[in-house]
Amino acid sequence: MARKRRGLVAKASDGLSQPRRRWRHISRSSMEFDATTKPAIKRLARRGGVKRMSGLVFEETRGSLHTYLKGVVRDTVLYTGHADRTTVSSEDVKRALRWSGRTLYG
Repeated sequence: MARKRRGLVAKASDGLSQPRRRWRHISRSSMEFDATTKPAIKRLARRGGVKRMSGLVFEETRGSLHTYLKGVVRDTVLYTGHADRTTVSSEDVKRALRWSGRTLYG
């Protein structure tokens, strides 16, 4: 007997009610860059030569990082779409950075 494949919806446990959803939808607000932690910002600052930082720097850094990455991702997606692909390659990111005036070495 052939097994049936289930789609995006799983059966409810009692068999009488509506089928339940298998995956949750992620809201756009939860995908913000609030996950950039304080130690991660400190590591970036240390690499840039900063010795000490005020506590107010972290929120400002998160905002600046959000703005910068938003632009880079937008340009990267434009390059990917122009090449009629759906998967972003590292070459797309390098071209987007070069187009915005920031050359990536390495």
